[in-house]
Amino acid sequence: MPSPSSPLDWVVVAPVKRLDRAKTRLSGRPAPERRSLALAFAVDTVRAALACERVRSVVVASDDAEVRSAVSGLGARWVPDIEGAGLNELVEAVAAQLRLEQPDVALAALVADLPALRSDELRRALEAGGEVARGFVADAAGTGTTLLTARPGSDLGPRFGPRSRAAHAASGAVALEPGPAPGLRRDVDTEVDLWDAGRLGLGPATAALVHGD
Repeated sequence: MPSPSSPLDWVVVAPVKRLDRAKTRLSGRPAPERRSLALAFAVDTVRAALACERVRSVVVASDDAEVRSAVSGLGARWVPDIEGAGLNELVEAVAAQLRLEQPDVALAALVADLPALRSDELRRALEAGGEVARGFVADAAGTGTTLLTARPGSDLGPRFGPRSRAAHAASGAVALEPGPAPGLRRDVDTEVDLWDAGRLGLGPATAALVHGD
């Protein structure tokens, strides 16, 4: 197993809801537009993760055929959702399967609504995560979590959901400080979040919808 100071390569798990159930808090927009935005957020997140030099592969867990087609086209692997499973149960199951396939892999769970994510931000966060057994990056609001990491030999132990920052800290995960990483912290649920992501600089898929780029 690598020593704590050794650079690690990571497998990133990115769960994505069915698009017809995603981004309901963008309720001022028609349902087809919300669906398109949710897909664009996921595409930009996965694209940035795949471009990160510390990421070996990205595994997207989704039962949405449009999501699977889009992320497969980017070079990500997809696995099916688990019927009736919550987000944390799904991440746990995918992580367990990956550890069976690659026992020494370092794992990270990344939310898939980070349209302003930059690969370098993720690289620095994963390098910080390599120094601890389990780590997390808090969201821009300071109450949620956008990234959870686990070195080889450690379980992810996901506790995503309301007040997940506190839940992850209480479980023993360490708050990671990768330097300025506004895109990594800026998940998008509301119009204000989307405006803020636009201020940071949207990925190409989201920019094409929002700005017509």
